[in-house]
Amino acid sequence: MTRRTIATDRAPGAIGPYSQGVKAGGFLFTAGQIPLDPATMQVVGETAPDQARQALANARAIVEAGGLGLGDVVKVTVFIRDMGEFAAINEVYKTFFGENPPARSVVEVSRLPKDVLVEVEMIAYSG
Repeated sequence: MTRRTIATDRAPGAIGPYSQGVKAGGFLFTAGQIPLDPATMQVVGETAPDQARQALANARAIVEAGGLGLGDVVKVTVFIRDMGEFAAINEVYKTFFGENPPARSVVEVSRLPKDVLVEVEMIAYSG
């Protein structure tokens, strides 16, 4: 099995000892993406939906850098600080994944890096 690191300037650079993404076999795994602007590395948005939009866009950029698209995403994990934001985040999520969305887990957590409200990771499959 081949393993290749994925990196793009269209998503925030790693702020620790990890890769933005890794392609292994037919799978591409993104690191958890928080709502940072890739150019400034500043948090985007004050609300959970706005932060979800940026985190999803960052994860999408890594998937695309690996030569895949959102239609190839088979699993998404969304970490949120407040399960009360679930419905609002769903509205944003639907704009990224329309028909036949991937499997997904949403997990409420006590804290995320930089005290953001949302983090997203994706797994895509190229067949």
